[in-house]
Amino acid sequence: MHPQHHTLFIDYCAYFNGHQDFFECHEVLEEFWKDIAPGDKKHPLVGYVQLATGLYHWRRDNYIGAARILEKALNNFQHNMGHIFFDEIDYDKLLIQLSDSLSAIRKGKSFQAFQLPLSPILEELALARIQLLPSSSSNYLLHKHMLRDRSHILAERQESKQRKSRRQ
Repeated sequence: MHPQHHTLFIDYCAYFNGHQDFFECHEVLEEFWKDIAPGDKKHPLVGYVQLATGLYHWRRDNYIGAARILEKALNNFQHNMGHIFFDEIDYDKLLIQLSDSLSAIRKGKSFQAFQLPLSPILEELALARIQLLPSSSSNYLLHKHMLRDRSHILAERQESKQRKSRRQ
């Protein structure tokens, strides 16, 4: 199976092109990245995560954060040109869309989503998945990171602080 046909990558494409749920894109692809290339911060999956994160920031009018993370995504994609994780994506068109978004952000333009340029096979797989996605309001998508249950994250942070203080 081609790695871009993996369920988590298809989910990423569906969330991206379906409801533009960029927060969920980040979640599913980060899981995939941790499975196949943990710790490899230059892996193209990291670039895809950065792409979704940057668009999420732009949607929330965080222009500085959006530009910073989208520049990282662009650098990642350029560094990984020819990688298998671009086989099912129109690489040149993706870079143009990303560069156009960065230009718009730098000019202070309002958020504007775009569609990932998928191959016909990946598009068919993503469209089938989109049909199964629950609908979400634009307000929910805008504030999704604040609406999730973060108790496990906060507990992990507290545990980390306690370990550090015991070592000192």
